[in-house]
Amino acid sequence: MTFRVIAAATAASALAFSAQAQDRTEIQFWHAMGGQLGERTDAFATDFNAMQDQCTVTTVYQGDYTETMTSAIAAFRAGEQPQIVQVFEVGTATMMAAAANGAVYPVHQLMADQGIDFDESSYLPGVISYYSDTEGNLLSLPFNSSTPVMWVNLTAFEENGLEIPTTWDEVIEAARVLKQAGFASPFGQGWQSWTMIENYSAWHDLPIGTMENGFAGTGTELLINNEHVVNHIQRLADMAEEGLYAYGGRRGDSRPQFVNGEAAMWINSSAYFGGFLNDIQDFEFTQVPMPYDPAVRSEPQNSVIGGATLWVLRGHDDAEYACTAAFLDFLATADQQAEWAMATGYVPITTAAADLMESRGFFAENPGTDVAITQLTLNEPTPNSRGLRFGNFVQIRDVINEELEAVWSGQKTAQEAMDAAVSRGNELLRRFEAAN
Repeated sequence: MTFRVIAAATAASALAFSAQAQDRTEIQFWHAMGGQLGERTDAFATDFNAMQDQCTVTTVYQGDYTETMTSAIAAFRAGEQPQIVQVFEVGTATMMAAAANGAVYPVHQLMADQGIDFDESSYLPGVISYYSDTEGNLLSLPFNSSTPVMWVNLTAFEENGLEIPTTWDEVIEAARVLKQAGFASPFGQGWQSWTMIENYSAWHDLPIGTMENGFAGTGTELLINNEHVVNHIQRLADMAEEGLYAYGGRRGDSRPQFVNGEAAMWINSSAYFGGFLNDIQDFEFTQVPMPYDPAVRSEPQNSVIGGATLWVLRGHDDAEYACTAAFLDFLATADQQAEWAMATGYVPITTAAADLMESRGFFAENPGTDVAITQLTLNEPTPNSRGLRFGNFVQIRDVINEELEAVWSGQKTAQEAMDAAVSRGNELLRRFEAAN
């Protein structure tokens, strides 16, 4: 039984459950998954609660990624922190600083303390390396990992005799044909800093910042005003002026452009798969690798992950941590990860989960769903393509968004905007270092 069932049950049943629940240890899991993803996140807790009688996991939606992390930090300062909080990948440096200050219970240590066999080598290298310390120890549990792909309206491409683009020049050529065919804005994208700067850089083996994108230590400087990134942003601005691209918002706000058929090419997270299956009825769609620039690199390097991991916070008792470890161990099983990945489009975070999906015929029955894994594992990550670990990067992304919006509105050139983003971003890096 779950609390939702009890709410609709008779008073007698509710009282009986209440008495039983007193013997359970309750832990809270704060997350940022809304809508369908939130329902599936809640289902993890429901299933875990039903399979044993020692622990009760209560899920609490706290808003978007930024709001969830901010709420957890405020709760910790007030001594009211949850046991588990979901934090997106660009909050990793902030959480690592919190770990150094004793606020975080590293996952590898939690599992060892609870006597749970936790094989970190079973996780995909491109996933686990992002969230490990310098000794290779996993600090948080990978949960919902994704990477940008290019979503394509297959019906539109077939009706207009178009081949799937692999380069940016081909994207522009296809967009011009689609514009003539009546598409309002043939190309779109979401999470623009993540897709158009962070992953564009990794895809072409370009540094985002000094000191291995922050992995090698503090004192980093941003490098996103290099000629290749600037040229790419200017290309998008030129596409917008030609009516081939329309900016649709900082996060996933531009999703309706693709769902409603305004755009036939849309770069954003692989994790839109489950929602697209439900919402797109008028055309066939698929996901393909992100386009690349042959003039910058002869072939793509690898993409980097997005999404979030689960961090465990200090300040609770042993019984609560025993339940926390058991729940995280449950989440990491191949069955749970495979079901989650197949339903959502998030990347299976373990090799066992990926193998299980393949054995069930999921990739064969859903062409394109293996693109995210292919991109992440395309080549051995380099210091430029491992990811990034900058302090205050949540705020730095806001700065990047502001500067890019100045480009789309015609107020700044791409060079002016990226120069300003670097200058303002470096100031935030220095503030983070001073505070930590």
